[in-house]
Amino acid sequence: MVLLTTGQAAGELGCAITTLRRLIRAGLLPGLTRHGVRVMIPLDTVQRLAARAPAPLHHLAADEVAVLRVDAARQVVEDDRGWSGFATTLSAETLLKALRGWWRCDAASVAAAGVLPVTVAGYVVAVLTGLEHWESNAQGRRAFPGARLAGYVTDLATPATALTATAAGERRLAGLLLGTRLPSHSSGPIAYVATRPG
Repeated sequence: MVLLTTGQAAGELGCAITTLRRLIRAGLLPGLTRHGVRVMIPLDTVQRLAARAPAPLHHLAADEVAVLRVDAARQVVEDDRGWSGFATTLSAETLLKALRGWWRCDAASVAAAGVLPVTVAGYVVAVLTGLEHWESNAQGRRAFPGARLAGYVTDLATPATALTATAAGERRLAGLLLGTRLPSHSSGPIAYVATRPG
């Protein structure tokens, strides 16, 4: 088996080493080995990542979809949750709490698509639904208390996913989006991506 350093793997993927390390810290890449302080990644894992298809956003009814960009999960001290971000080691219940938050966003635009893809390093690793209602706080941030976890990725290379939604439509959306590439650009955690290029 051919193994690559994180630098070599990032070069193959055309991304920064820090971007690749987010995927590693989130537990999304299988078969990693450590040689001293170096993390080695199987070449076939890198090739599978490079071959991930773009998210089929044209299947969504809205002209634009909001994207929640998160980092690998870290522990936090908050009233309603102990983690923030994404990790494959979190249970579905804990993961949902870790992905909910207060964001500066256009809540109506988030709700319009009916789905909120969650990305780590440009890959869809979770899908939130149940975004019809939102709350606002004094800082101008919005939260979606009814958000549901429709599904999440447990292995990005395969990809392997867990569909947690009970509604058929939500399961279909999660199945379409999980494990796909969805690059986005924003100065904050919420970005907006056109679903129909041009």
